[in-house]
Amino acid sequence: MKIKTRDMILTALFAALTAIGALIRIPIPISPVPITLQDLFTVLSGILLGPFLGSLSQLLYVILGLFGLPVFASGNVGISAILSPSFGYLIGFIISPIIIGKIISSKNNPSFLRILLATAVGLLAIYMIGIPYMFIILHNVQHINITLIKALQIGFFIFLPGDIIKCVAATALGFKLIPILKRYR
Repeated sequence: MKIKTRDMILTALFAALTAIGALIRIPIPISPVPITLQDLFTVLSGILLGPFLGSLSQLLYVILGLFGLPVFASGNVGISAILSPSFGYLIGFIISPIIIGKIISSKNNPSFLRILLATAVGLLAIYMIGIPYMFIILHNVQHINITLIKALQIGFFIFLPGDIIKCVAATALGFKLIPILKRYR
């Protein structure tokens, strides 16, 4: 697959937007994971860039953080960020656009409902990787006595209302922008 200059720019742009989304954070006293706008840009990358470039943008974001740039919401930088309870969500950021992009690209003109479904499944993928990872780090690395139910409370339920709003917003934006982007491809 040959990547065009426009695709490289869009990929870098979404990596930068995800980094900016990490700066907009609201700490939650009961959770090691803050509320951010990162997942909004992750979902949008899958909607607008498709599975390959969307995932590549998030991989670039994670690599930048692992190389020491202060782009993670946790505040951790470098390779030590892997031991952060929130790092599993970052792995999910790489997987989510693949799922979203595949669901959306299976139709030439995806409906609003199809895009919303894709974002919900993509968000679920982030949680399915992030929550077990957080549990393992908290329980086995930081030696915090935590149950799976508690991990769901602090890593899923608390974020769900805001993430639903972000999915609807990303869907509405994506639904309007997909036809415009298709004209320039």
